[in-house]
This record gives sequence, structure tokens and C-alpha cells, in this order.
Amino acid sequence: MPTMLRMVFMAALGLAVAGASGVEAHADGLKGWGIADPYNKLYNAKELERFKATVVKVVEVVPMPGMSPGIALEVREGGEIITVHLSPAAFLKQADIGIKPGDRVDIRGCWAEINGKDVLMAAKVKKGGNFELKLRLTKDGTPFWTMTPEQLAKEQKNQND
Repeated sequence: MPTMLRMVFMAALGLAVAGASGVEAHADGLKGWGIADPYNKLYNAKELERFKATVVKVVEVVPMPGMSPGIALEVREGGEIITVHLSPAAFLKQADIGIKPGDRVDIRGCWAEINGKDVLMAAKVKKGGNFELKLRLTKDGTPFWTMTPEQLAKEQKNQND
């Protein structure tokens, strides 16, 4: 696995492990982001789409009322600005995502209508040939922030193979 890719995956793994160890602030930061929550039920892994775009800005969002804040990208594809939801802010900090305005990215995820707006719920964001931010399993949409440390370690091993 390329070094940069490994670093991003390990950062996500470390944050998730910290959350799984019972840190209360982390649990509070995941309010509304769980597998059984309405937000996650909008993700349909059978309808994955992929497109390339340019990052306009990295923003904090609250996808649905009552949810903890999350991190999103605003990207430009052609003349359109698209909001791409990444993860809860408690799982992945804005400064740690490795993506900045002006970056050209390849995004994979599912479209959802939230509060009357179309957004993309990201599974993966790739930048260049050696950077990939994995957020969900592409096979079923399981969010990385809901996995146990053991499940995340298994995902890391699968990326190394």
C-alpha cells in the first residue's frame, strides 16, 4: 500500500479505535450517524456512482436536524457545485482528510435527497495515484465509523494484500 494511502487509512483507524474504546465525546460526535439511523438508511450500495470533480472547499455540515456535525466537500463538476458528505467530524477531522480546494478527485458513492437537496454520500475519494480516503465498504455501504477496531484492522489488512 502506498505510504500516503496507508497514512490516511491509519488516521481513520486510529480515530475509530479511540471512539470504540468508550471515549464519550466521540460517541456524542456520532449522533445520527449510526447504521440504524435515518441518515444511513438513505445510502443504497446497489446504486453506486462515480465521477471526477474539482474540490471547491471543505465544509462542516449537519446533514439532518439533531445529527452531530459532519465533514463534506463542495466540488465542481462542469458548471455544477455538488455537496459530497464524507463522515462525522468526530471520525475524521477537516485538517486530516488530505484533500484541499483545487484538488482533482475521483468520487464514488450514492446519491440521496436530504432536506430537499441532492447530495452524494461518499464511499471513497481518490486523489492522484497514491491517495484514497475510504469511508464506507463499497459492497454494502457499512460506514467505517460504525466498525469495531477489529473490523477496521481487517479492512486495513485487505488493503495491504
